[in-house]
Amino acid sequence: MENKQKRGSFSGSIGFVLAAAGSAVGLGNIWRFPYLAAKDGGGVFLLCYLVLALTFGFALLTTEIAIGRKTGKSPLVAYGAMDKKFAWVGPVACLIPTIILPYYCVIGGWVLRYLGAFVTGGGTAAAADGFFTGFITSQFSPIIWFVLFLAATVLVVYKGVSNGIERFSKVIMPVLLLMIMAIAAFSLTLSHTDANGVTRTGLEGMRVYMIPNFAGMTVGRFLVVLMDALGQLFYSISVAMGIMIAYGSYVRKETNIVKSVNQIEIFDTVVAFLAGLMIVPAVYTFMGTEGMSAGPSLMFISLPKVFEAMGSVGTLVGVVFFVMVAFAALTSSVSVMEAVVSSVMDRWHVSRNKATAGVAVFALVGGIVVCLGYNVWYFDLRLPNDSVGQILDVMDYISNYVLMPVVALASCVMVGWTLGPKSVIDEVTRNGERFGRGKLYVAMIKVVAPVMLVFLLLQSLGVFSL
Repeated sequence: MENKQKRGSFSGSIGFVLAAAGSAVGLGNIWRFPYLAAKDGGGVFLLCYLVLALTFGFALLTTEIAIGRKTGKSPLVAYGAMDKKFAWVGPVACLIPTIILPYYCVIGGWVLRYLGAFVTGGGTAAAADGFFTGFITSQFSPIIWFVLFLAATVLVVYKGVSNGIERFSKVIMPVLLLMIMAIAAFSLTLSHTDANGVTRTGLEGMRVYMIPNFAGMTVGRFLVVLMDALGQLFYSISVAMGIMIAYGSYVRKETNIVKSVNQIEIFDTVVAFLAGLMIVPAVYTFMGTEGMSAGPSLMFISLPKVFEAMGSVGTLVGVVFFVMVAFAALTSSVSVMEAVVSSVMDRWHVSRNKATAGVAVFALVGGIVVCLGYNVWYFDLRLPNDSVGQILDVMDYISNYVLMPVVALASCVMVGWTLGPKSVIDEVTRNGERFGRGKLYVAMIKVVAPVMLVFLLLQSLGVFSL
């Protein structure tokens, strides 16, 4: 408990659940989940995602939170504390948020730029062709907005666990949920007739999003959907990047982990679903299924055009939307930075203030490099998964597509086959809690999750394609 007080701790389970959910509710849910749902047959993807969240996601989430609370340490040193043979996993797990933090804050800066445009009445300009490309390829403007977003992230982390992360999450998360629900409800009321006289509505878009489309669904195609849903889970529940181990290390011993995991699962799944319900019907109404695209083009190109097409009300909707996205991005960037800061504190025994300052300087330099990757240091590189990208995309590929499956697989091997599932189950039930999904947990951590992770990793490395 002395170590907990020195490192900080959540005051209760509600603060922990909201902070953990805030970590998961980020840009990945908002721009990646809707795109995948539209691409992968709507309800087919939703069904796969829900099943995986309650099985695969549940197993990894429980494992990481239990490791964090049991060791009371950051991801950098927690694995070694569990088993010295797996000490190498700690640096890899810590490297992931270290890579993600700079480019995530750069994207957060993009969100602030668009928020500023809509607040000042520049929504029409933001919807124009070439606005996004012109912005990110300029040398100084992206850096300025990136620094503002990074400063907000640093401020929350600097204030600590209970006074910073927990207090921030308790305020922001309920507001964020209400905003997502409001925009989702509004999206369902939309109707638009295009130049060809075709009328589309938000309710039709909801059916595209929710009703399973099995047309042309082969075994190979289903496996693609399954792997997409599996990859999305890493974004949606913030596992395999050290965050949940760091947050778990701040959880009090009397906290009911079983109940907390259930609450995090519900919160994350509901928000991911609402993110799709918020975006897919709106984009479908004004742009059809052709408007759905991956990554930044969905949020920074397609949606501003949708807001512009709404007329005068579009400006207000755009402001609310980008405020909501800014909140979501900030809760996630805070958790990413905290995973690195906690590791620095544990490894080099420095104060939170010094650790936060050091990580902030690193993120500042890294973020500037990412910004310059769209102008001064621009290049096109073909990656093993057959995508083409610049500096940001390379960092995203290394962290999300390679290192995260490696860490998740190592966690499964360590707990499932070396230490045994009992090492986690005992921690989860230390206060006499009933672990209703205990048998499911054992099956997932020992067999199912490792097999799926091997397939995901091989696919990411380009060894095979589905």
